[in-house]
Amino acid sequence: MKSAIALVTGAGSGIGKAAALALAADGLKIGVLGHTLEDISSTVNEIQESGGDAVPLLADVADEAQMAVAVRQLVEQYGRLDVVVANAGINGVWAPIDDLTLAEWNDTISVNLTGTFLTIHTAVPELKRSGGGSIIVVSSINGTRTFTTPGATAYTATKAGQVAMVQQLALELARHHIRINAVCPGEIDTNIDTNTKLRKEDETAIPVVWPDGQVPITGGRPGRSEDVADVIAFLASDRSRHITGSPIWVDGGQGLLR
Repeated sequence: MKSAIALVTGAGSGIGKAAALALAADGLKIGVLGHTLEDISSTVNEIQESGGDAVPLLADVADEAQMAVAVRQLVEQYGRLDVVVANAGINGVWAPIDDLTLAEWNDTISVNLTGTFLTIHTAVPELKRSGGGSIIVVSSINGTRTFTTPGATAYTATKAGQVAMVQQLALELARHHIRINAVCPGEIDTNIDTNTKLRKEDETAIPVVWPDGQVPITGGRPGRSEDVADVIAFLASDRSRHITGSPIWVDGGQGLLR
């Protein structure tokens, strides 16, 4: 897929940035999408300095009009679209269900679930025109393998919803030769905690004692964004040609402890 074109959302930092860099290293041209120009420009610069090709796309994934413009800009730049990485997301507010406000619930749903929908919704027509492609949705072990994060009801609902969306669309899109899969990271050393607000944890925390270190394969250390990006790059490539509708947990065994 040396001439393939990829769209990566939330590509200004963390897993999204690592995915953009990994795909660029594989020879793909990248649409680096995010809502902060400084961050996505930094990713674009890193790709270009390494000899790759990338374009910044400033957009809010929860805004249909902005996403439509971004996808159009990408296709006008490179002529097609082959790979979509729906990574943009927030942790949002974690709080007891009777304390969580509707506005807080809606914020998390808007970015994580509606944003994933709009990313796929606006990209699929271009993938069909390209004759197929691969969509990778970045979900989480929360809501798919574990349910012990204190107060994370809105977050886990979006992550479970993303996997359900992947499985639903796998059959719908198969006739168009479009594969769609989910990666479900565990604890990863990223900056997503900067958009997390934890409230009244004592009312929602699960009263258990975990073994020393929550990630068995690394002796307790969190995974790296690159660990997830390598799986994304595999799912974007023809090496994963017979995989669709599958959640893949990238958690070092963490979810099995819970």
